[in-house]
Amino acid sequence: MAIILKNGKSFNKDGKIERTEIKIEEGIITAIGTELHIEATDEVIDVQGCFISPGFIDLHVHLREPGGDRKETIATGTLAAAKGGFTTVAAMPNTRPVPDTKEQMLRLQERIRETAHVRVLPYGAITIRQLGEELTDFAALKEAGAFAFTDDGVGVQSAGMMYEAMKRAAALDMPIVAHCEDNTLTNHGVVHDGEFARRNELNGIPSVCESVHIARDVLLAEATGCHYHVCHISTKESVRVVRDAKRAGIRVTAEVTPHHLLLCDEDIPGIDANYKMNPPLRSKEDREALIEGLLDGTIDFIATDHAPHTEAEKQEGIVFAPFGIVGLETAFPLLYTYLVKTDVLTFKQLIDFLTVKPAEAFRLSSGRLAVGKPADITILDLETEQVIDPHTFVSKGKNTPFAGWPCQGWPVMTFVDGKPVWQKGRE
Repeated sequence: MAIILKNGKSFNKDGKIERTEIKIEEGIITAIGTELHIEATDEVIDVQGCFISPGFIDLHVHLREPGGDRKETIATGTLAAAKGGFTTVAAMPNTRPVPDTKEQMLRLQERIRETAHVRVLPYGAITIRQLGEELTDFAALKEAGAFAFTDDGVGVQSAGMMYEAMKRAAALDMPIVAHCEDNTLTNHGVVHDGEFARRNELNGIPSVCESVHIARDVLLAEATGCHYHVCHISTKESVRVVRDAKRAGIRVTAEVTPHHLLLCDEDIPGIDANYKMNPPLRSKEDREALIEGLLDGTIDFIATDHAPHTEAEKQEGIVFAPFGIVGLETAFPLLYTYLVKTDVLTFKQLIDFLTVKPAEAFRLSSGRLAVGKPADITILDLETEQVIDPHTFVSKGKNTPFAGWPCQGWPVMTFVDGKPVWQKGRE
C-alpha cells in the first residue's frame, strides 16, 4: 500500500510554488507530480492546500539525556522536534555521562533507537568529559556512530589541543564543531556587554570572546585541512572573520539561531532569565550583520540551539539561572512570520536554510524532496495564526522569550521514513 499526499503545494525545479502530490512507498518517495494516479489500495492524505516541505534539519539541539532527564529526554525532545517540523536533529554531548568513549556512544545509540521519534545524529566529545585536557578516541567514536566532534557548551581553550583535534578529525574526514568562547575574556558575564548590561549593572560578555576564538580556529583549520563549523555565531566581528576565511578558501561553515536573528539586547524587557542564553543576545548592529551574513552565504544555515531547563532553574534570576532557551517548536513559525512575511528573507531561502543548506554543509542525504529519497516530509499551514504558548509545548522545557508572539506557518504533520510521527490534533 502506498501513501498519497494530495492537494498540497511545493516548490518546483524552477523555485516556483505549484500544486504538488507525493507518493510514498516503503518509506521512500516514489513519485512527485501535480496529479498522481491513485490505486484503490492507496492511503490518501488530503493536506488541504498546505505547503509540503522537506523535513527540517537541526544540527544543534540539547536533548539532555542521559543525566538531565528532568530538563528533557530523547523522547520528549524528539517529539518537540517532530511537532516543530524537524525530521533530523543532531544532539550535543554535554550530557552526564558525556559520550566520550565508544561504550558511551553505543549506549546512547541504543537509547536513541528505543525512544527517538525522529532521526538523531549524536555528536561525540572532542575531549574527555569536555574538560579540554585530553582528546577522546576519535576513530572509536566514529566507529560507534558519532556524527561529528564538539565540546559544545564550552570552548576548547588550548590552541594546541584544538590543532591536534583538527588533525585527527581531518584524517577521519570528520568535522570539528565549535562553541567559540575564550574563557579569559568572558568577564563572568550573563548578558551582552552593552547598554542593557550597564543599565542593569550586570557583568557583560564582550563580543571579542567569541570572535577571537573563531579567528584562531579558522587558521588552525587552514593548517590542518579540517572541516571546521562555528556554532551559534552572534557578532558582527565573527561574521567578518568567517567571511574572510571563506574568501581565503578555508573549509569553514557557520550556523545562526532564530533568536539571534530576531532579537537583540535592546529587546530584553527586564531581568528575565528567559532572555539569557550563550552566546547572549547582542547589539542591533550584530543582529543586522547576522542577517547580512546569512543572505550573502557567509552563514550557511539556521539551527535552534534548543536548550531546555526547568522552570525552577530559570526562576533563579538572570545572574544565577542557566543559559539557554528552547526553540524546536517555534523556530519555523517565528522565522516565517518575522523574516519572510516582512520580506527580509524569501520563503524559498528560509526553507533552504532549514533543509538543503545544513544537508549540503554536512553531506547528509536528506533535505530535499526527490524521487528515491527517504520520505522525511513536513506539512505546513502558512495561513492559520496562533500565539506562542509555552504551556502547549511537548518539550519539558518551557523557557522561551517568545511567549505571546503571534505567528503563522505552523507545522501540522511530520513524516519520517514515510511514517507520521506527529500530527496536529492527534498529540
